[in-house]
Amino acid sequence: MKPIPFADLKRQYIDIKSEVLLAIKKVCEETAFSGGKFSEKFEKEFAKYSDAKYFSGLNNGTNAIFLALKVLGIGSLDEVIVPTSTFIATASAVSCTGAVPVFVDCDPDTWEIDAGKLEKSLTKKTKAVIGVHLYGQPFDVDVVARICRKHKLYLVEDCAQAHGAKYKNIIVGAFGEMGCFSFYPGKNLGCYGEGGGVLTNNKIYFEHITKLKNHGSTSKYFHDEIGYNMRMEGIQGAVLSVKLKHLDKWNARRKEIAEIYRSLIKNPKIKMQYRPKWADSVFHLFVVITEDRDDLKKYLEKHNIFPAMHYPVPCHLQKAYSFLKYKKGDFPNTEYLAAHCLSLPMYPELTDNEVKKIIKIINRY
Repeated sequence: MKPIPFADLKRQYIDIKSEVLLAIKKVCEETAFSGGKFSEKFEKEFAKYSDAKYFSGLNNGTNAIFLALKVLGIGSLDEVIVPTSTFIATASAVSCTGAVPVFVDCDPDTWEIDAGKLEKSLTKKTKAVIGVHLYGQPFDVDVVARICRKHKLYLVEDCAQAHGAKYKNIIVGAFGEMGCFSFYPGKNLGCYGEGGGVLTNNKIYFEHITKLKNHGSTSKYFHDEIGYNMRMEGIQGAVLSVKLKHLDKWNARRKEIAEIYRSLIKNPKIKMQYRPKWADSVFHLFVVITEDRDDLKKYLEKHNIFPAMHYPVPCHLQKAYSFLKYKKGDFPNTEYLAAHCLSLPMYPELTDNEVKKIIKIINRY
């Protein structure tokens, strides 16, 4: 059987090659490489797509979270609640502000932030909560937002895996103060390098982020504050403008593949993520769990199917955060997920035959 990789970016490139190369050519001809008209065009398009007023494009998703927190005034000695079941960038962006990430467990069924355990982690130093729409499925925004309002905390959404996902029929990213996006190449909406940005309905936040990403300047050579060099590249903006036109189609195909997986995988050894009725996932990942994850991985690879793992080591057990003194057993749901999860191949260009081959092999396991 021909190998089925976890992801195949080349298939997508071939499908849109002429559009993308023409867009890149225009950027090169106008030499608008750093910021400029092409990144600004995408900013307006993505804000409109997301039903929000403003979007500021940046050089990656980690800096999107970092700048969002900086604009909220979060810094040294402050605490920010972060689900420990996420990619480490969510937590490291907090650390880069000088604040401390305080980890919370995930729900055992949805695998999203467990709002029921959130309040127990709050202290007088807590300033914000970062909710992650993990794997492309929204967390329970209303419950988390209610807790934030009760305790006067900022809510920041990590939407790095959730471009176009909806919570109760409303697109994610503008429920809290800001929504932070990554456009890493493997995302549902991915550029051809590094990219990210912040979505918001707050003009003050938008203008401050736009200033900070440009060395604290709104007028060339005049700097109001110490800022950063975090602009989105023109080529990435142009590529994203092309790909944004295809995003709904690609997300719809991901949902089709997910439904085939969900309806035809019958092996009782395999458990899938619970999806509440209000969660319209865009299935950035299709994650399953099984008791012997490593054995299933080897079995699939033996049959030329190559899954991935997201994420085998939770944030609280990473060496980088050993100074926070968390230990094994602190967050049992996340630790179980990390030890038993496997991400099946998931990308819009997967054929029905490939998906059915994967299912056939899994059902035989």
